[in-house]
Amino acid sequence: MSLPTNPISAGDIRDRLIIGLDVPSVEEARALVTRIGDAGTFYKIGYQLGYAGGLEFARELIGQGKKVFLDLKLHDIGNTVEEGVRSIARMGMTFLTVHAYPQTMRAAMAGKAGSDLKILAVTVLTSYDDSDLVEAGYAPVPAAELVARRAEQARDIGIDGIVCAATEAQRVRSIVGRNRLIVTPGIRPAGAEAGDQKRVVTPAEGIRLGANHLVVGRPIVKAADPRSAAEAIVREIADA
Repeated sequence: MSLPTNPISAGDIRDRLIIGLDVPSVEEARALVTRIGDAGTFYKIGYQLGYAGGLEFARELIGQGKKVFLDLKLHDIGNTVEEGVRSIARMGMTFLTVHAYPQTMRAAMAGKAGSDLKILAVTVLTSYDDSDLVEAGYAPVPAAELVARRAEQARDIGIDGIVCAATEAQRVRSIVGRNRLIVTPGIRPAGAEAGDQKRVVTPAEGIRLGANHLVVGRPIVKAADPRSAAEAIVREIADA
C-alpha cells in the first residue's frame, strides 16, 4: 500500500514554513520577526544567532506563542549530548537537531524523555554532494544512499524526525513511515539563487515530495519585504 505524500496534519498551514533567522544579532532578528508579523509562526535559530544571544531570544519568541527550531546539530560523547538535550528540553523548544550518528541519536532521545521536544536527525547536509562526501573521508557512495542508511538507523532508534534534502524526502518517507516528521532545508522559491545549497527544490516541490516542514532563510530574510515573501511561500505550500 502506498503512503500518502504528507500524512501528518500540520495544524496551522503557516507552521509548515520554518523561517531561518540567519542574522548576526538579536536586534536584527527581533526587527525581522516584527516585520514578518503573523505571517510567521515558526522560527529556526542556528549557530549565527544562537551564539549571539539567540538562546535567550528563543525564550522571547516562545513567550509570544511562536515555535522555535533550535538547529545546533549536536554531536558529542553520549553523556554530553544527553545532558545538553535535557537542558534544551526545559526551554520549551519545539525541534532540536542532532547529527544522525546512532550513539548521538540514542543519547538525545534519552535527554528529551518526558518533554514535548522533537529530536530531528540530520542525515547529510544539503550543502554536500557526492564529491564532498568523498573529500570528507567516506567511501564513494551517493549522498542519497547515505541518507537512506542513516534514516533506517534513526527509525530503529525511534527518532522523532529526519532532516534531509527534499529530493530525498520521498525515499526517506518510505523508510521511516508515516508517523515521523520530515523537515527539509535547501528550499528556494522559483528564480531565487541557490547560494551554497547544492540539492534544492521549490516550496511546492518540497511539499509534494513529502516534507512536513520547509526551512527557508535567505529568500525571506534578505527580501525587501520579508512579510510578503513569507506569505507567498505559505500560499505556495497551501496550493501544493
